Amino acid sequence: MSTQSASSIPFTYRFPQQAFKLLELPPELADLLSSQDAPILELKSPSPSNTANDTTETDTDTNTPAYLNLCTPTQTYRVRQVQSSNSLHLLTPGRGAIQKRDSRIVGEQAAETNNNDPVTSIAKCGSTLELDTPVAGFSAAPFLKRRMRVYSRENIDTGSRTTTLPEDLDPSARRDAIERVFDDIPVSRRQCEAGWVDACAFLLGAPSVTGWVPSAQVKLAVWKRLLEGSVLHGIDLGKQFLVRDLWRSVLDEDGGDEPFPRPLFEAVVRRVCESGGQKGNAFESEMKWASIDKSICVQWVGETGLEAEAPTAGSAVDQTAYLNAWKDHLPETWRGDVSLSKLPENYYLHPEPKTICFATETDRQKVKKNLPTDTSAAVAAKKSRNWHELFKNQKRQKR
Repeated sequence: MSTQSASSIPFTYRFPQQAFKLLELPPELADLLSSQDAPILELKSPSPSNTANDTTETDTDTNTPAYLNLCTPTQTYRVRQVQSSNSLHLLTPGRGAIQKRDSRIVGEQAAETNNNDPVTSIAKCGSTLELDTPVAGFSAAPFLKRRMRVYSRENIDTGSRTTTLPEDLDPSARRDAIERVFDDIPVSRRQCEAGWVDACAFLLGAPSVTGWVPSAQVKLAVWKRLLEGSVLHGIDLGKQFLVRDLWRSVLDEDGGDEPFPRPLFEAVVRRVCESGGQKGNAFESEMKWASIDKSICVQWVGETGLEAEAPTAGSAVDQTAYLNAWKDHLPETWRGDVSLSKLPENYYLHPEPKTICFATETDRQKVKKNLPTDTSAAVAAKKSRNWHELFKNQKRQKR
């Protein structure tokens, strides 16, 4: 304003401008970086070979296949660009200000000099980058399913189960193989390990190291064989036991062919074990002792059984029959814990009032956005076929 009498500051604009990106850090991340043992941060994006098929929690809001996440060892943040109507200038002080600051001029002389020193804009930023964590969080499981091969019943039936044993895969080779998988998954290392355990992922070492994710049918078959073996050999799954004893219980009585690879067996055991608040160790080459967590196990068996038996609305099963099968797949003393309330929210659908089926990820996304699912559309279509009944009721109301 014309009435202001403050001294002006000379301002210059350097050309060409330098390229800068301003990143706004959440308070907890800023405190972490300023600590004495600050961790190394990673900027991670999906593998280029899988980018076109990615439709995860991180990109469903924008429908853009390419994105970038900032990862600490334990947390993941989504990097988003935010446009601003007010441009931000990065300034550099004039030479006089630098020289006088170095000579430690204090008092009125320094203040007067700094007010007259020119400043130069070296960069102009019309947008900033912010870090965001979606409500649903991040999971490595979808990336593992796309990146790794699916181990189905056909793999077991073709005899691939005898191609490797745990000792065939060197521990260092195992770690390197898992690390290569994690490098292309845009979530933190801890979340990668948790996703590995959740998916029951495992490695086979012959003829080359290959990563596998078992199908729901395979996981259920392994668990049923494991449960039968524990009953026949008197192994209490709720107490600590030797994993090798449980492995022997699933083998044929004559000690013949293995019903499935031992790494797959251990992956299923690791998934339902007590973990002390943390998921199991994905890099553990061979399990020695284990104790199954009842609450984790009951929920996992219910989830796996539903996905295996009724993966779509077209294969929906009777709800009572499903609950009885769920009970039959648990130790006798755990049967009373079976309840639909044990399943995660939006994990299942009811195509009919008395039937139930597994809700796919697409169905869950539709539910979140209040869009009709295939199941609800099928029910609506069925009701629409009874148009003559509706018309009859309308005629009666008119009379």
